Amino acid sequence: MATETSDESGLTGTVSDLSLNRVALYGALLAFVGLYLSPLYSGLTTSFKTQEAFTRTSPLQPPLGGFTIDPWVTAGSELAFSMVNSFAMVIPAAVLSALLGSLTAYGLTKVEWRGQALLLALFLAAVFIPYQAVLVPLRQFWSIVDISSLHERGELVELTITHIAYGIPICTILFRSYYQTLDDELIEAARLDGASLARIYRKIVLPLSLPMFAVTLIYQFTQVWNDFLFALVLLSNRANYVVTLELNALQGSMATDYGVQMAGAFIAALPTILVYIMFGEQFAKGQTL
Repeated sequence: MATETSDESGLTGTVSDLSLNRVALYGALLAFVGLYLSPLYSGLTTSFKTQEAFTRTSPLQPPLGGFTIDPWVTAGSELAFSMVNSFAMVIPAAVLSALLGSLTAYGLTKVEWRGQALLLALFLAAVFIPYQAVLVPLRQFWSIVDISSLHERGELVELTITHIAYGIPICTILFRSYYQTLDDELIEAARLDGASLARIYRKIVLPLSLPMFAVTLIYQFTQVWNDFLFALVLLSNRANYVVTLELNALQGSMATDYGVQMAGAFIAALPTILVYIMFGEQFAKGQTL
C-alpha cells in the first residue's frame, strides 16, 4: 500500500513537472511568435488607418476608430507599373539562371573533360562575391555595351542579364550536389545505347531534376525580386523602375503617409509570400535531396 502511494505521488510529481515544462515551453514559443509578428501586425494595422487615427493611436491598436483602405488603393496604383516591370525581369532571370545552372552542373558532373576542377572552383568562388564588390565594374561594363541606347526598355534587359549571370554560380552548385546523387549506371546504359549527351540530359537528367528546379526557381525568384542594389545602379529611367526602387521612391514622395508606405511594403512582398505558400512543399522536399 505504501508502494502504491509512493508510485502515485511520483507519477503526480512527474505529470506536474511535465505540465510545468510544457507551460514554460508554450509560453516561450508564444512570446517569440509575438515578438517576431509584432512588426508585421503593427504595419498591417497602420496600413488600414487614416492619418488622424495613426497620429492619435498606438501602432498595435486595431484601426477601429479610423479604418480606411485608401492607403492600399494609393499604394497599389503607385506600384502597379513597377510590379509589371519586376515580373517581366524576375521570371526570365529565374528560369534562365536555373536552366543554365542545370546544364553547367550536368557538364561538370556527368561529363568528363579536362579543367573541370578549375571551372568548378571558379563557380564556387563566384558564389561568395558580394553585390557591392561588382557594382562599379558592372556599371562600367553596361556603359560600354549600352543596350539601353537601343530601346527604352534596354535597362531592364541589362538588369535581367545581370541577375542571370549572378545566379548561375549558385544554381550550378545546387544542381551539381543533386546530380552527384543520380545513378551513374542509368546514364552509362543510355550512352551504351548510343544516346548523345544532349539526349541523355533531355530524356533522363532533366525529368529527374524537377525537385531541384523547384528549389532553385523559388530561391532565384526571391533573391531577384528583393534586389535593390543592382536595380539602383542600373536603372535610371523611372518607367523601368522595379518594385523595390518604386517602393523607395514612394517613401520619399510620401514621407508622412505611413499608411501608404506600409501598404506598399505588403504589396511588394506579396508575390514572394505567395510563391512560398504555393511551392513551399516542393521547396522543402528539394532541400532534403
